Amino acid sequence: MFDTLYNCFWWDRIWLPMNLTWADLEDRDGRVYAKASHLYVTIPYALVFLLVRYVFERFIATPFAASVGIKERVNLVVTDNPILELHYHSHSRGPGQSAIDGLSKKSGLSCRQVERWFRRRRNQDRPGVLKKFREASWRFVFYLFTFFGGMLALYDKEWFYDTRQVWTGFPKQSMLESQYWYYILEMSFYGSLLFSITFDVKRKDFKEQIVHHLATLTLLSFSWCVNYIRIGTLVMLVHDSSDVLLESAKLFNYAKWERTCNALFVVFAIVFMVTRLIIFPFWLIHCTWVYPVQHYPPFFGYYFFNVMLVVLLFLHIFWAYLILRMVRKFLFGTLTRDERSDHEEDEEDEEEESSSTEEMERKQSNLANDSGGVVRKEGKNGRFGHLSLAETTCQAKTVY
Repeated sequence: MFDTLYNCFWWDRIWLPMNLTWADLEDRDGRVYAKASHLYVTIPYALVFLLVRYVFERFIATPFAASVGIKERVNLVVTDNPILELHYHSHSRGPGQSAIDGLSKKSGLSCRQVERWFRRRRNQDRPGVLKKFREASWRFVFYLFTFFGGMLALYDKEWFYDTRQVWTGFPKQSMLESQYWYYILEMSFYGSLLFSITFDVKRKDFKEQIVHHLATLTLLSFSWCVNYIRIGTLVMLVHDSSDVLLESAKLFNYAKWERTCNALFVVFAIVFMVTRLIIFPFWLIHCTWVYPVQHYPPFFGYYFFNVMLVVLLFLHIFWAYLILRMVRKFLFGTLTRDERSDHEEDEEDEEEESSSTEEMERKQSNLANDSGGVVRKEGKNGRFGHLSLAETTCQAKTVY
C-alpha cells in the first residue's frame, strides 16, 4: 500500500515534462543533480539554527540592545482570579462595559478593578521591546548574510541577467555547490521559523506569515526536486533584498532612532514595491509561465509551481497594502508603530488616571451624602451640567 502511494506521488508524468523520467536526473557524466533525499538534512539544520539563534540572542543581541538603551519592561503581574481568567481565554481579552459590569458582580471587584485586571493581563501577554529587538536582530543578520551570499553566487551567472537562460538545457543542468548551500540554508532557516512560531512575536499578519513560510518551503522543495534551481535562487534573492531593509528599520525603531528608521522604511517601501510587485511578477513569474512552454508542453508540475508563485504574489499585495497604509500615516505625521504590532497600554498613565478618577468619585460621594443624595457634575467648559445620583456606579472608560 505504501509503495503504491509512493510510486503514485512520484509518478514522472506529474512532476516532469513529457519524455523525461527520474532516471534522466541521475548523476552521470560529471553532472550532479539535486535529490529529494538531500532535503532530509534541513530538519537537523533547522534545529541547529534554533540553537544558534538562542546563543546569538542571549550573548550578542541582548548586550547590543542594552548598549542602545533597550531594557525589558517589567509589567505588573495580575492577581489570580479564575472568573476573570476564564473570560479572558474563552470570551474576550477586552470586554465591553456590559461584560465588565457582569464580571464585577461575579468576582466581587469594582468595575475599575476589573478593567485594570484585564489591562494588566493583556500587557502580560504582549512581547516587550527587548524580545522584538532580539528577534529582528537575528533575522537581519541571516537575511544580510544570505542576500550577499546569493549575490556572490549569482552575479557571474548568465541567467541572472537573462531569464531565458534559466531554461537552457533544462532539466539536465548540473547543480553547483553554491546553489546547494543557498537552498539548504534558506530551507533550514524557514523550517526553524516554523518550529519557533509558537513563541515568536505574534503580529496581526500571523496567519499570512504561516501561509508564507509553508508556501516558501513548498516552492523550494518542489523546485529542488525537479531541478528548477536556477529560478529558485532568483526568487530567494528577490525576497531577501527587501527583508534586510525591513529588519534593519525595525532595529532602529526599537532603539528610537526615528530619523534613521524613517529613512530606512522609505527605502524598504521602494525596494519592496519594485522587487515584489514588479520584478517578481513581470520577470520571474513571466519567466516560469511563458518560457518553459517554448521547450516542452505544460504538465502538472508546471501549473503547480506557478500557482504557488501566485500565492506568494497575493501575499505580497496584502503586505504592500499594509506598507502603503504606513507610508500614508508617515507622510501625514501619524505613524507611531508597526501596523502589524499590538500596542502596549501604558500602565503608569492608566494608573494615574484611575487614581484621580477614584478620588473624584469619593469626593462626589461625600458631597452627595451631605446634599441629600444628589450631586452636580461639572462639564468640560467649567459649567455645571446635568444632575447625577451618587449611587451611579462604574462610569469608566475601557481601554482596548
